[in-house]
Amino acid sequence: MPSYTVTVATGSQWFAGTDDYVYLTLQGTHGCSERHLLDKPFYNDFERGAVDSYDVTVEEDLGEIQLLKIEKRKYWYQDDWYLKYITVKTPVGDYLEFPCYRWITDEKEIVLRDG
Repeated sequence: MPSYTVTVATGSQWFAGTDDYVYLTLQGTHGCSERHLLDKPFYNDFERGAVDSYDVTVEEDLGEIQLLKIEKRKYWYQDDWYLKYITVKTPVGDYLEFPCYRWITDEKEIVLRDG
């Protein structure tokens, strides 16, 4: 089963971090991954200025990654988040960067393309 390493960079502005649930979906030329919750047990994810990495395992090779979707869903109360960028390391060792550099407010799905 192929595994992708996803690295998420949160901005360093005041209140840039979030406690909301963050989900990731990878879209490739050969298919789409399941929606994955990005969460490490007993760890405070997506804090201000943090760069967090997650392993995303998929059933089949997705081919060349074309885009990714980020979903932010409320945990306790509405919490804005400043996402700088996401990098994806593919199973063959290629690195792709998906720049965002914007605030994600409310419960939204954001589509990012390779930059």
